[in-house]
Amino acid sequence: MAQPSRTFHFISGLPRAGSTLMAALLRQNPRFSAGMSSPVAGLFEGVIGQVSAGSEISSMVSPEQRARLLRGIFDSYYADNTHDVLFDTNRAWTANLPALMHLFPEAKVICCVRNVAWVMDSLERQFRDNAFENTRLFNNPSERATVYTRVEALANANRLVGFAWHALREAVYSEFADRLILIDYDILVARPGDVMKLLYEFLGEDPFEHSFEDVEYDEPTFDAQLGLDGLHRVHKKVEPRPRKTVLPPDLFEKYANISFWQSMQGSAAYQITVQAPSGVAPSETMPAPTQKLDT
Repeated sequence: MAQPSRTFHFISGLPRAGSTLMAALLRQNPRFSAGMSSPVAGLFEGVIGQVSAGSEISSMVSPEQRARLLRGIFDSYYADNTHDVLFDTNRAWTANLPALMHLFPEAKVICCVRNVAWVMDSLERQFRDNAFENTRLFNNPSERATVYTRVEALANANRLVGFAWHALREAVYSEFADRLILIDYDILVARPGDVMKLLYEFLGEDPFEHSFEDVEYDEPTFDAQLGLDGLHRVHKKVEPRPRKTVLPPDLFEKYANISFWQSMQGSAAYQITVQAPSGVAPSETMPAPTQKLDT
């Protein structure tokens, strides 16, 4: 049975940027429900497509009915979920903020970000770790032929990394930017306690003592369907794991310089990022749209 009094928030942002880790941490709180990407966003976009201009039934469905149909997707999908606060995860939410904020005026969106070169590095490592599998990340042999074609395919505007990057950039400069908090993967794994404290303040939730030594999350069945074993498996201990990139130097440099969130003048989005700006000391609260922490 639907529980309309429950609170909905959302997790979005870039792939391989900590969204699964964030969900694993949030679900430690017994009041919270969080997980990997759900089918709700796809159903959401499908319904909008069915009732939009060009559809035979578009004139039969009023704006009010459309809103009820869309809200009904959430209520139906989460009808058996008894948690007080639900976090639905999907990279498409940052591309659907106007509709999403109309349905959930109080909702917040956690946007996980990471230097794009390291996002590409992580995906390339996943590909190499599954060397005997033609993963579903790529559509044909030409795309998966070399590291250059693989990265180029992923960076396309309608593909895994490119779409998420464009959608996030749209969101941080939108009229709903103040509903967003961008959390950098590097600071999340380096100072998880500080990050979660600030996140709870942003969400308006009471503090909770999380464990960063025994984190659990895995989706082996889903990952097997993608041909990417371990894609949604998190390390038990939250900590930095420095490594050398597997990308060629020119490819790494190309994508290392497009992290637009490191300088977002004019955006009302909140940030928890790695470096404090010159001459500005980090704060333990979040009084302004930008919150930066030193590592």
